[in-house]
Amino acid sequence: MGTAMVADLVAQSRPLVIFSKTSCCMSEAIKILLYGFGANPAIYELDELQNGQQLERELVDQLGRRPSVPAVFIGGRLVGGSNEVMSLQVKGELKKMLLKHGVIRL
Repeated sequence: MGTAMVADLVAQSRPLVIFSKTSCCMSEAIKILLYGFGANPAIYELDELQNGQQLERELVDQLGRRPSVPAVFIGGRLVGGSNEVMSLQVKGELKKMLLKHGVIRL
């Protein structure tokens, strides 16, 4: 798929995409938080995908840091990792963003 694999997966998926690892507790916490809103995300478990390491390298480049997961995209835009998602939640902005992009409905 080349160097735009993450972008391709995000574009072809649901409005909420999570790149995760099955062994990552922060990924699990973010999934639980988003499920609590009634979201139905597309989830890509990097440790279970054949091209997971390549996807992870791309995410590290996009995020500018390690760890690469969780990496959350809402409405096709990279929101960030657990810190960014939790910050949106604390500010009361996460639900608004999920509604705006059609991830959840009232």
